[in-house]
Amino acid sequence: MSHRFVSWENVEVRVLREAGLSMANNKRGPEPGSQKAKHGGQAVREKYGPEFYSKIGKKGGETVKEKRGPQFYAEIGKKGGESTKRQQGSEFYSKIGKKGGERGRASAAGKES
Repeated sequence: MSHRFVSWENVEVRVLREAGLSMANNKRGPEPGSQKAKHGGQAVREKYGPEFYSKIGKKGGETVKEKRGPQFYAEIGKKGGESTKRQQGSEFYSKIGKKGGERGRASAAGKES
């Protein structure tokens, strides 16, 4: 007779996922991107208004700035640039640089008239 052992942790995770909930990072709540998550975000927006997100984003940014300092932003910017270069290729920067330069010249020309 063979015995099958069930990991209750796996059962709990499966049940939560079926319910549209997540245990990612041990956080409670709906799975990010799910319909339940979208509904929750809409409810918060209706209750507090769109300015709420701006306010909490700014507060979070200030907290990160205080805790980690400017070097943190330099590091993540460098990592992001390296990742973009790997994914898009170095020609990508040439292309977006030209677009930015053209847009800058066009807006400068509009201000002169």
